[in-house]
Amino acid sequence: MSTRLCGQAAYRASSLSNSCHQFRFVVRPARRYASSSTTKSQKSIYYPLLATIIFGGAVLSWNDSLLIRTCYAESPDESDLVFEKPKRRKGASKEGIRDLISSQHLQVKRSWENPGVYAWGDNSGRVVAPDSAENTIKTPRRIAFFDNRLLRDIKLDRDAGAAIDENGDLLQWGAAYYQDCMQPTITLRGKDLSSIRLSRDRILALSKSGSIYSLPISKQEQEDGVKAKESSWVPFWSRSAEISYQGLSIINRGWWEKIDKIAAGLDHGLLLTNKGRVFSVATSSKGVNKGQLGVSGLLSPNLGEIHELKTLKGFEVKDIACGDSHSLCLDSEGRIFGFGDNSSGQIGFETGTETSIVDVPGLLSTNKLFAGTSQTSRITSIAAGGNNSYFTTEATKVSRPGENVEDQRGLGRLSADTWAFGSGIWGNLANGRWTHIQSTPVKIPSLSSLYEYDETTHSTIPIRLAYLTIGSNHAAAVMDNVTYTSASNKSTDHDTNWGADIVFWGNNEFYQLGTGKRNNLNVPSYIQALDQTAERKVRGKEEHRFQITPRKLVTLGDGRTKDVEQRVECGRGCTAVYSRMCQ
Repeated sequence: MSTRLCGQAAYRASSLSNSCHQFRFVVRPARRYASSSTTKSQKSIYYPLLATIIFGGAVLSWNDSLLIRTCYAESPDESDLVFEKPKRRKGASKEGIRDLISSQHLQVKRSWENPGVYAWGDNSGRVVAPDSAENTIKTPRRIAFFDNRLLRDIKLDRDAGAAIDENGDLLQWGAAYYQDCMQPTITLRGKDLSSIRLSRDRILALSKSGSIYSLPISKQEQEDGVKAKESSWVPFWSRSAEISYQGLSIINRGWWEKIDKIAAGLDHGLLLTNKGRVFSVATSSKGVNKGQLGVSGLLSPNLGEIHELKTLKGFEVKDIACGDSHSLCLDSEGRIFGFGDNSSGQIGFETGTETSIVDVPGLLSTNKLFAGTSQTSRITSIAAGGNNSYFTTEATKVSRPGENVEDQRGLGRLSADTWAFGSGIWGNLANGRWTHIQSTPVKIPSLSSLYEYDETTHSTIPIRLAYLTIGSNHAAAVMDNVTYTSASNKSTDHDTNWGADIVFWGNNEFYQLGTGKRNNLNVPSYIQALDQTAERKVRGKEEHRFQITPRKLVTLGDGRTKDVEQRVECGRGCTAVYSRMCQ
């Protein structure tokens, strides 16, 4: 007897009886999502714990007690079920039963008990492992300095690391800060920072109040540069700042208008206000302007000089993104504007001598993406990094004139898709191919048209992306799949937590994908759990994929109650996962 859920792999259970509603199941490591575009080349995408599966009216649910281990084969009909009955060890607690059942539960539990930062990849600049002389860190490793610390933000480059601690102070480390740096050091204090971005040789920082600070990465330049005057607690008295920095302000700021988002490439940054206005700023005096500032004819921009993108006046921009030398803007109507370097097609225009550099925002044509599909679409988010760009869409099936009844099946069905363009030689396009230049957006099959069953609403829902994070030539995507973090010692023996799925792809020269191997990946793939040693200690030789812990108000291991989540950041040849204090 076999049943298909959302058109995906069938699961056989010929020995199930009418009492199977008493059983609980865990699927590992079977296919993860239902997708209308699954191919054999996507075998590296696995599907986590399904919410509910129905066999002839019998339901297997989360709160039951039989474990079913499913191994995925070449075709759905080759999948086999192995039934396991978990046994409570003598004297074992409920928590011990959960340890036996779910690797995902253990990952969530550890992220709350021991918050901190995991990093891996290129360590030539002492960023991924500041206290180690190893040039590469092949698998996720904790940075000891951040143990039991929450951060507001973190960004990594090959030679420079920067983070914002719980108090809003800036921390820096790495060889670009100073050569013999062995651990993070507080540099910019008392600004209540909320987010940061790294450029070639400067840091762009945004405070909660909307103030912008631009400061050099180098400790020497911070000490030797001109120091601004700052107010003190003594009335009518000012003092020199501890380090050199620039305070940036936007032009003609309106009432209640402030900067609420920043983005940065190698030599430029974008600033977005809560009123939808966009400004650009040069963040390096060493770089070449390739149009990424969005100002026509601007050849030699001054460091820290802010320019309003007047071409975008009348468009309410809601999101911004920067690659190395290109920029993207998304407005409230779902339109994308691109400008800057287009040598790899990264702003979505056909490559050529006249379009290799576009110095003013141009509208990306997306009308043909869903041509002939009976769907209306809308772009929902953008991301960029290196020589690549990405965006997500939501498309709804609609009726067309003259359609018969069979063609109108699934009206109103929503699908969430992810698209990529730009360089693909490292597998950056995530479409299973190695492409040098891609100027037309291509769909990422493994991150498109995915569905799952939601037990809360008792319906099949599309799986969107929570967010994308893009490094110089690799990337990660965090799924917005159904998660559960309410299991406690007061719930049932087999109640278990699980997080959001996360996949990686692209260049792996410095082991930045976290697979422990060096081969590049052109298809999004899972990696093993971050605490591999502890995982094997509990579960023997079995290895399980990494799931990232979603936002939750929890009591941490040190007794503090905080609103916290895990976040991933892809940098230049390196990657980090950190415990973020939600603000």
